[in-house]
Amino acid sequence: MKLLIYAVEFLPSVGGAQALALALARGLAGRSVGRDDIEVTVVTKRAADGFDDRTLPFRVVRRPGLMELVRLLRGADLIHLAGPCLLPMLFGWLLRKPVVVEHHGFQAICPNGQLLFEPTQTPCPGHFMAGRHRECLRCNAKLGTLASWKMWLLTFPRRWLCRQVAGNVALTRWLAKLLELPRANTVYIGVAARPGSLAGRMLRPPLTFAYVGRLVSSKGVEILLQAAHRMKVRGLAFRLKIIGEGPQRRSLEEQAENLQLGDCASFLGYLPSNTVEETLAEAAAIVMPSLSGESFGLVAAENMMQGRLLIVSDLGALAEVVGPTGLKFLPGDVEGLSACLEQVLNSPRIVDELGQRARNRALEFFAEGRMIDDHVTLYRNLLSNRGRP
Repeated sequence: MKLLIYAVEFLPSVGGAQALALALARGLAGRSVGRDDIEVTVVTKRAADGFDDRTLPFRVVRRPGLMELVRLLRGADLIHLAGPCLLPMLFGWLLRKPVVVEHHGFQAICPNGQLLFEPTQTPCPGHFMAGRHRECLRCNAKLGTLASWKMWLLTFPRRWLCRQVAGNVALTRWLAKLLELPRANTVYIGVAARPGSLAGRMLRPPLTFAYVGRLVSSKGVEILLQAAHRMKVRGLAFRLKIIGEGPQRRSLEEQAENLQLGDCASFLGYLPSNTVEETLAEAAAIVMPSLSGESFGLVAAENMMQGRLLIVSDLGALAEVVGPTGLKFLPGDVEGLSACLEQVLNSPRIVDELGQRARNRALEFFAEGRMIDDHVTLYRNLLSNRGRP
């Protein structure tokens, strides 16, 4: 079976969607659907920038022209799209190919794909799906009138095409319910399991909290800084490590300085994966204060697999992934987040207790092998049902 995986971004760029596409391509290469081995080809807009594609166990085609893209799609038995990409969806539909769309965000129901109402920096109540289109245009107005209208208009054909494909894959049950698309399946992201657990670590005071991710408005890092300020005012000792890059970094650093957090908060920027693990070795908990935009929470699953405690916004996707193994607070609730942080400082035993529960949950639901098996089953069902009424 010739499987084409289309991902706008791919190696050497990093991110949750890129990591999922890579893990899926690696895991599927050499597997079989029925009697046929899977022959994987990854097509991406991303340039190699010195990365050697020959090190990968599958073919990579970078930045194809329009005619080459059509040729590649025509030659595939099944097309897997990492996100609802308009042109591949359109050509797949015209070529009558079975297309699977894996939804990493909210592009099928939200013009900016974040489900965040920008004017108030609060979770969007679903303006597009409710037909409140003026609110969608107002939401993205800071990008300019033309850009705002373009994003809004393209959401209509994108959603229509998602309703025509052979299958839609959501990363959580919550996301599947929100998207309201036919032929929907839920497949959790799988992460690599490492031997051992972090239970029993000697955590030295002051305890360290860490954030890992993009520094963008939807991630709510400013809420974390405000909560840290409240803890400092109360005389509590702690450290805060912020790992990641993004357009908000400078403003967040200025906010930390204004809140007099310079002696306890540090911005470490982008770090390679092995360095991240070393940096998090002494972290008591990983904090994810997202305001919106989370369709799964890969950072949560990865750190749960390592046996770390998660403190997360009580959003649909994050709440589903973490389940009863972490601490939660309402999105944007500074006092609620500071209460969770103080709970860890006052009762450090929960770091090991909840961390071990988190690892057990990750092993059960987020194993990489399970993700690959679920995709093989999905592909098998789609191909066997093709042509049936």
